[in-house]
Amino acid sequence: MSTNLESRPSSGDPVDDATAERLAVALRCVTVSREERTFSREETAAAGAEPDAIEARTSLDTEAQTSLDTEFRRLGTHLEKSFPRVHAELELEKFGHSRLYTWRGIDDTRTAALLLAHQDVVPADEPGRWTHPPFAGVVDEEFIWGRGAIDDKSRVTAILEAAESALAAGLRPRHTVYLAFGHDEEVFGDTGAVRMADRLRARGVRADLLLDEGGVITDGIVRDVRVPVATIMVGEKGYATVRLSVTDTGGHSSMPGRETAVGRLARAVSRVQDRPMPLRITPVVTDMLARLRPHLPTAKRRLLGFAGAAAPVVARILAATPQTESLVRTTTAPTVIRGGVKANVLPQQAEALINFRILPGDSVDSVLAHCRRTVRDSRVSIELVGMSAEPSPSPAPGPQFDLIAEITRQVAPEAAVTTGLVPGATDSRHYDDLAATRCNFAPIRLTAADLERIHGTDERLSRVNYARLIEFNRRLFTALAEPGRSN
Repeated sequence: MSTNLESRPSSGDPVDDATAERLAVALRCVTVSREERTFSREETAAAGAEPDAIEARTSLDTEAQTSLDTEFRRLGTHLEKSFPRVHAELELEKFGHSRLYTWRGIDDTRTAALLLAHQDVVPADEPGRWTHPPFAGVVDEEFIWGRGAIDDKSRVTAILEAAESALAAGLRPRHTVYLAFGHDEEVFGDTGAVRMADRLRARGVRADLLLDEGGVITDGIVRDVRVPVATIMVGEKGYATVRLSVTDTGGHSSMPGRETAVGRLARAVSRVQDRPMPLRITPVVTDMLARLRPHLPTAKRRLLGFAGAAAPVVARILAATPQTESLVRTTTAPTVIRGGVKANVLPQQAEALINFRILPGDSVDSVLAHCRRTVRDSRVSIELVGMSAEPSPSPAPGPQFDLIAEITRQVAPEAAVTTGLVPGATDSRHYDDLAATRCNFAPIRLTAADLERIHGTDERLSRVNYARLIEFNRRLFTALAEPGRSN
């Protein structure tokens, strides 16, 4: 018998067919964001020598962009048709395919909340391995299947479902609420979230609460905690990709030197991977553990009672599994290696990409310094490539954290509520200065196996989880309409 909670819905009623179908239609819109590829030096040089190849690639890119624009328009039309009150009563501004809704409060001199979600999804590799085609939007008795079912179209439609319901009930927030749905979060939000955040910044918006994706309710993830854990993230780690590259004279493989470009690069990558950045307990992790302490076995409760002195031991315990190591370290992940063209030809160039997720207290510059210090080889070039972002500067629960925690306990009373850090990058980082409280959270209950479906195969959301997500947003809108709740 399966122990997967997505396969065995917990307490709560599932959404009805019509509600499930509205999400399913959104999943059928193929709004896939694709990151621009980081080409090697050899590939760039080869393309520069072949204008026909560049023209063909540009033509394909244009065709793909036209198709993507069509899919986003389909999604926008679906949202406008499915949620008529929202589109009649809220103000809508578009930034490319991103959508910024303004829900005017009774007192519109203040902003109660800024709710973020994104409409784009990552590609679905190996669609033949999926139970249902990734963009078929299949609905069965228990699940809604498709790329984006969790990340993140369900949050777009759940927020709109809750807003539509609130408007039908005559509800109006005391202070203004913004809904910001980006179209390029999966490729760092530069033309969606950045532009919407700039518009809000120009208006002088300062929200009491920012709510975005990130944390969920997990089961069996936090070691020795027997109840589900609702992790409301209060910040995120930084992001950097470092390229290591080596240039050599090349030649025939029958007369190699002492070390080839590939060998030198492999040694450099091995050094960086084998000597990760140091373990460290940050204040937000201390807060997280304090909130979980009542749910831990006696021995670990005692250990956490001496949290200051025991920090190195606690850090080593957390570093024992990949799921929790990210809480106490800037992580190191070699992801790409390229070099050589033929088995009997010495490579002239070789390069590798290493991705770092940066713990608050470290920085992009400190990651680069660590790589140079660790590689210790002047013949290995070390540089940043692509997008980089600093970690949240001082992540901590803000004044409105307790409101989100209270609503979480209402929709998931079985869960222990705590804080945490988003290990990946979200659109929230573009809005960090626009809110007093930041929470990255959705009250869907997942196991480790379910988490692997995000950006993986067979992404799906149970009807029960989707109902909980909608109810969470309904309760939030109700709280923001009540006197004193958004102050």
